[in-house]
Amino acid sequence: MASVVDRARPRTSAVAARLRALRADEVLASRWSIPALLSVLSVLSLFLRTRQLNAGFWIDEGLSVGIAHHHLTAIPGLLRQDGSPPGYYLLLGVWIRLFGDGERATHTLSLLFAIGCIPLAFAVGRSLFDRSTGLYCAALAAIDPYLTYYAQETRMYSLEAFLSLAVALAYVNGILRGRWPWLVVLVLSLDAMLYVHNWALFLCVGLAAATALFARERLRHFGVAAACVALLYVPWLPTLLSQARHTGAPWATAPNFRDLVLAPGAVFNGDAPLLAFALVGGAGLASVVRRRGDEERVKLLALAVTAGLTVLLAWLLSQFSPAWSTRYLAVVLGPLLLLAGRGLVRARRLGIAALVAVAFVWLGYSLTDNKENARQVSASLTASIRPGELVISTHPEQVPVLRYYLGARPRFATTLGLVADAQVFDWRDAVDRLRAARPRPTLDTLLTTVPPGGDFVVVTPVFRDYRAWRSRWTRLVWRRSLEWTALLQRDPRLQLLRHVATDEIAVRRNYFKPLQAFVYRRLR
Repeated sequence: MASVVDRARPRTSAVAARLRALRADEVLASRWSIPALLSVLSVLSLFLRTRQLNAGFWIDEGLSVGIAHHHLTAIPGLLRQDGSPPGYYLLLGVWIRLFGDGERATHTLSLLFAIGCIPLAFAVGRSLFDRSTGLYCAALAAIDPYLTYYAQETRMYSLEAFLSLAVALAYVNGILRGRWPWLVVLVLSLDAMLYVHNWALFLCVGLAAATALFARERLRHFGVAAACVALLYVPWLPTLLSQARHTGAPWATAPNFRDLVLAPGAVFNGDAPLLAFALVGGAGLASVVRRRGDEERVKLLALAVTAGLTVLLAWLLSQFSPAWSTRYLAVVLGPLLLLAGRGLVRARRLGIAALVAVAFVWLGYSLTDNKENARQVSASLTASIRPGELVISTHPEQVPVLRYYLGARPRFATTLGLVADAQVFDWRDAVDRLRAARPRPTLDTLLTTVPPGGDFVVVTPVFRDYRAWRSRWTRLVWRRSLEWTALLQRDPRLQLLRHVATDEIAVRRNYFKPLQAFVYRRLR
């Protein structure tokens, strides 16, 4: 007679075989379902982020393309006139040589990094926590209006957001988990961030503080990584110091306390989504944070301190030397996205409800081509402008975008005088130089370059009651523009031939900073 064990063995073997088959099915399902889900999210993201891919350039985008058109070896030195590192401009320079410098072509570079955030967010969330967190993070990255906005702008912010996710992944694995090979990734990704935007310096301080607070046993790892990052960054330090002394951001205003508290809302498109993440996600993370000695707790606190201290340092510095702009918060998108995704997962059903509610709000976001009407104004002027004709911009940093749309045929000038390189704006001591440039002598000097009977164009902003004109630089631009307009209208040597007004278009499109143009003829 067979024993009980013998009789049970076939049944046990069958159960084991069935379990193995189930695991195989799960692996197969995972192998196909995750790529399928990421593909669906990417397609949805492409739909959201390509509806204004051919939108017109505004000031900063014209500057990006203008700088990128210079020889690649000249760009780092050229940026002594600007306030940015060279990484993005070098990349854009290569890109436009391959694909052209049109709006759609250059926006596509930003689009690639915004779409790339989706699989990277999944990979980071899964590596740091689990697959569910990865999927939540991928979903957030796919529809976040912040990435949708900067996916269609020729600037470095979607690239910086992408790199912030890579840094978060490398930091947790290389420092918190002590895996030496990941230090190489951390060094390279962090240096890439530093060479793309200066606010990455604040992120470095945040990472150092997080290590000192929550991973003191890894200080040696962090020290090695920090030394390597510094070594690779040293060549840029002289230019950075020169920028700090002579360029800065005179167009910015000092942020208030509300700006500090609600700063994370910039990457989550407003206060309502931020509140949802803070309340629901915060409740989900509360139980984890209370657990002592838990690895997940360390990771979450390290990410939170890194993001929080980065924002705080930027805010504090901007109290003394204003350089605050919410678009710069791309440097903390990675840590904030991970905290939000993990918090929603931990909140379980409430987290699902919050994700659905935020998705409903985010999917209603619609980007419009309303940043600036430089393209429309230039199109109205292009046919009548002759080679060598003078174009004066009373908003000096508008020249690169006007140069892009009007081409190389005109000569360009500003309220500072003639412009030597119209594809770049020289920010060095710009406020002092504009204060010193008296309107009447500057105008008289420029008019000597226009022959009697010759025409010239003056482009000036349509000023609105908006906070963008409240900084040191923009207040001075406003005042100088009004002074120049009055001088031109009263000058008996001049005749107004044409006013290129887009007021109706500006009202209908609600342009952020609309322009207008005046065509004058010098009579004598």
